[in-house]
Amino acid sequence: MIAGWKRTETRRGVEWTVQPVSAAQAQKPYTCPGCGRTIEPGTAHVVAWRADGVLGDHADLAGRRHWHQHCWKVA
Repeated sequence: MIAGWKRTETRRGVEWTVQPVSAAQAQKPYTCPGCGRTIEPGTAHVVAWRADGVLGDHADLAGRRHWHQHCWKVA
């Protein structure tokens, strides 16, 4: 389950929905698209997906990715 408040951010002209995941909620490993390394279970991170709906809400949600917090900040 995702925890924290969703927010909208704009990156390179694209709107993204970004939602924090707490360490307690991080139950599975994910590969960060920013650095290619594993986000280990128990590591707080963020989930981001397109918020502009260009491909439709279902496709936008299906395209969500888990990022290390620092990788998202510099992306």
